[in-house]
Amino acid sequence: MKKILFSAITALMLFSCQNDQAESSDSNSNLNAVSRRGCASQQVFEAQLKADPTLALRMNEIENFTKKSILTNRLVNGKIEIPVVVNVLYRTTAQNISLAQIQSQIDVLNKDFNALNSDYNNVPALFSGVKANVGITFVLEQVIRKSTTKTQWGTNDAMKKTAQGGIAPTSPTTKLNLWSCVIGNDILGYAQFPGGPSSTDGVVIDYRFFGLSGAANAPFNLGRTGTHEVGHWMNLRHIWGDATCGSDLVSDTPTHNEENYGVPAYPHYSTCSGTPVEMTMNYMDYTNDNAMYMFTNGQKSRMAAIFTSGGPRAAFGI
Repeated sequence: MKKILFSAITALMLFSCQNDQAESSDSNSNLNAVSRRGCASQQVFEAQLKADPTLALRMNEIENFTKKSILTNRLVNGKIEIPVVVNVLYRTTAQNISLAQIQSQIDVLNKDFNALNSDYNNVPALFSGVKANVGITFVLEQVIRKSTTKTQWGTNDAMKKTAQGGIAPTSPTTKLNLWSCVIGNDILGYAQFPGGPSSTDGVVIDYRFFGLSGAANAPFNLGRTGTHEVGHWMNLRHIWGDATCGSDLVSDTPTHNEENYGVPAYPHYSTCSGTPVEMTMNYMDYTNDNAMYMFTNGQKSRMAAIFTSGGPRAAFGI
């Protein structure tokens, strides 16, 4: 297992998931299959850093606070309930996702963050000692819908701004805001890291990959785009640390060469120092929805730290 490392650059990064298949902005493109995840995090990071250079200092403070909270074991006791507001921006009937599809995403989050997912027991014996029940629950509080003429929204947070035709977040310091829309540019979803502006805080998911039903498309039709992105919203990095043999700042995840795609055969060995078996089934890798099904205790501690008194999401805690 790797040592926890810190870099102000990686701490700044917002996280997003994209596929590598081109699609047109026309709604007919929604019939196209998406074969793999990818990442546009660097572009999102650079835009936010340019807009607010002080973000680096805030993220450094959050990282130091997180380390201290974990070391002192000053963590909340898993009694965190997250109210969720879902903002639906739609141009077509298909994009106006149903309440059932929205609730299915909430249900997936509750299962995945509480070790109730049916594939949790598929975790290999090698990792059974570190697999975690995060113990955070989610409750759908409100759905806000808005018709739009936009064919896609991009990653500049336009969907979160009323002046640009979007929907502003509702009480973002005490509620998790999710946006369902057509993102475009082959993006599945993206999240804002703790420490960013409250006016754009939350998670964006392309409507095709939101929850289990309706427009959700395989191989990303099990709601795990939401689980992955909410993990980022709770301060988790990608498991490969966004660099070759990089660090995700968690002590009990193995060092990965890079992201993994599809459904990797187990065991999949890293060529990094020590040649560890990679944890390809971790929610913070880039595997298909049916191939990711665990968080670790270290990731749990990292997520819990942001909800402690003085943490960036303390208003959600107890």
